[in-house]
Amino acid sequence: MADPALPALLWEVLLRVGKITLFIAFGVSFANLLVAFGLVERIAALSQYLTRPANLPEEVGSAILTTAASTTAGYGMLAEFRESGVLDDRATLVAVTINTFFGFVQHIFTFYAPVLIPILGLEVGLAYVGARAGVSLAITLTGLVAGAVLLSERNVDPEAARTVEADGGGVADEAADTDADANADDGPEPPREKLRESVRKGLAKTRDIVPRLVVIYVAVTLLTTYYDLAALTAAADPLAAATGLPAAAVPVIAVYTLDTTNGALVLAPLVEDGVFTTRTAVAAMLVGGIVSFAVSTFKRSIPFQYGIWGAEFGSKVVVVNTALKVVWITVAVVLVLHGPWPL
Repeated sequence: MADPALPALLWEVLLRVGKITLFIAFGVSFANLLVAFGLVERIAALSQYLTRPANLPEEVGSAILTTAASTTAGYGMLAEFRESGVLDDRATLVAVTINTFFGFVQHIFTFYAPVLIPILGLEVGLAYVGARAGVSLAITLTGLVAGAVLLSERNVDPEAARTVEADGGGVADEAADTDADANADDGPEPPREKLRESVRKGLAKTRDIVPRLVVIYVAVTLLTTYYDLAALTAAADPLAAATGLPAAAVPVIAVYTLDTTNGALVLAPLVEDGVFTTRTAVAAMLVGGIVSFAVSTFKRSIPFQYGIWGAEFGSKVVVVNTALKVVWITVAVVLVLHGPWPL
């Protein structure tokens, strides 16, 4: 016999999904509009003030700035600086490390603000994005200190940097030339067209997310309503005891490891139902971030870094990036769970 409370539960889920869908559609569209009008590049201009304390040529700031708009173009510029002798391997690793926060800036506008915060809710979403921003900033500051301590005139060649900029060419310039050729006949894109394209991208992204949103919200709501979640996740008690997280964090971390958005979709109803507090929800997602490096390194990081740098130096970049992320996310987990925050 059907449960008479089931229609009410499904209606509640649909209301949640509808509200989140509206926020995501607006958020992604607005984020694309900000990118189209160049706001990301203006924020990233702050990167140029980091090069001098790190003993890097000022021209390297342009590569860091570019990373906020295009990771591939930014890394391509750094690769060109390395190949032309502007930076040696040590200086390049420092520049890549400093790059971290400005690569994160791009994701604030394109994913965290328009997608993740609407799913998680304002309090948990802002706390999580703030924690990830803190991790990225800590890695960037680590690179800054490393440059100040480890780099000298022997590691850089500013004259070569000016030669590279004067000559043009390279990965980033080729991409820019391609874009310029493609748009040469059209001229600058008018504001109305930018608005229309931003809305189109926002709706397309929303269509991609909403089916998963409905399925996962229904599944989690039914699971938490009809089953004792603590009993189902009892096998995870050792992890819960070691980290201070609820046993229900294990399935959340498992899903988050494979896909960030799905992990947030699984977590959000559990926060609303009181299974997770803001602290434990943020910590669970951060732990998921540590675990996911094993997957993302092989799926994305190694192919990307090897393509930019080659296997030998690309391996060094992967090791440095992964080690710093694991260390600083671990610190963030401890601070989130035990720090004096009003969460």
